[in-house]
Amino acid sequence: MSTPSAVTPLRVALLGGGVVGSSVARMLVEGADDLAARVGVPLELVGIAVRRAGRDRSDLRVDPELITTDAAELVTRADIVVEVIGGIEPARSLLLSAMEHGASVVTANKALLAEDGPALYDAAHKNGVDIYFEAAVAGAIPILRPIRESLAGDEVSKVLGIVNGTTNYVLDKMDSTGMSLHEAVEQAQALGYAEADPTADVEGFDAAAKAAILASLAFHSRVSIADVYREGITHVTAGDIAAAAAMNHVVKLLAICERTTDENGVTGLSVRVHPAMIPRTHPLASVREAYNAVFVEADAAGELMFYGKGAGGDPTASAVLGDVVAVARHRVGGGRGPGESSYADLPTLPMGAARTRYHIALDVEDRPGVLAQVATVFAEHGVSIEAVRQHVIDDESGLQQQRASLIVVTHTATDAALRATVEQLDGLDTVNEVTSVMRVEGS
Repeated sequence: MSTPSAVTPLRVALLGGGVVGSSVARMLVEGADDLAARVGVPLELVGIAVRRAGRDRSDLRVDPELITTDAAELVTRADIVVEVIGGIEPARSLLLSAMEHGASVVTANKALLAEDGPALYDAAHKNGVDIYFEAAVAGAIPILRPIRESLAGDEVSKVLGIVNGTTNYVLDKMDSTGMSLHEAVEQAQALGYAEADPTADVEGFDAAAKAAILASLAFHSRVSIADVYREGITHVTAGDIAAAAAMNHVVKLLAICERTTDENGVTGLSVRVHPAMIPRTHPLASVREAYNAVFVEADAAGELMFYGKGAGGDPTASAVLGDVVAVARHRVGGGRGPGESSYADLPTLPMGAARTRYHIALDVEDRPGVLAQVATVFAEHGVSIEAVRQHVIDDESGLQQQRASLIVVTHTATDAALRATVEQLDGLDTVNEVTSVMRVEGS
């Protein structure tokens, strides 16, 4: 004979009726029978909270009576609360209230997790409920659960990822078609890959929030978005793209999280987001259009790569529903998913401690001794030169000035040493201009 728990539905409340929310609602309704079979009991959608009443909500494909603007009341009468509204408030208050009322939560809110993840973890632990958030990073790609659970017995040394589809689309078009940054952003907007205001994407804020989440999970330490060094792609030029191509590299906006040791012997984390050149032979170089990919290096597992659609209603909803099934199974069968793991408590080191390589382009005077002078500056800062290329710049001014373009690629050194080198080079009389500075990763 069935027990009451086997027939009593689990009540699901959905916060947000936008692109992702609409997909979640549709998948809950259309897949109700399969979801019930996978969970063990039906999942009953008891309400969808939206910001404004009166709008056409036919895209949600649910009973109009389920639509409400009273999110605060809705979260008090659910077993599982799904949050896809984004932002810090009211999302934070609603999720905390949901957990206080005994609901497990599923969220796609990367900004909230990167800013105040520990408070959410603490609330989940205090109230004996789950918090799952696979959709917060890389959309449909299963990356957080593998790091949090599948690699729990291993030691991750580095996470290297393309986690923002908009910037990847822009840089891919600059590389493959010769578009300018502005043209590529406009095309991304026309296709719906970029918002009307693309600042969060092109300035790296979106990727930085995701980097904080990845680093927290991979290295069992608390990392917030404030700890992440961030540079966007707005200063990437056609010259940078061409220079990368000349080296058989491509430019990508990378989220990089790795364990490192500074010059004082302190072991900590380097967590950063910035554009970088990577070899075309690297797996991440082949990630095109608006796709995402995350490359993980672990001691025992070795190199792993996760690839797929990083955004969009259905892909993101797929990750959300996977989390809903996981927390629903826990409520039916007992037990809980993993909570916060921050036992390692590794400090986040300043960007200067990061070890990387540089590609530096200089406009210099074309006369004897200049190369030696430039090499001396690198030596003074302990930066080893891997390769040098030089060619004369055609003079278009009519003054017959002798100028040359000097390209220097370094071996690995600390970012602080490289920055100091570039600063000193910029002050040399024989250097007309430091025309480009870009990090080189993945080789």
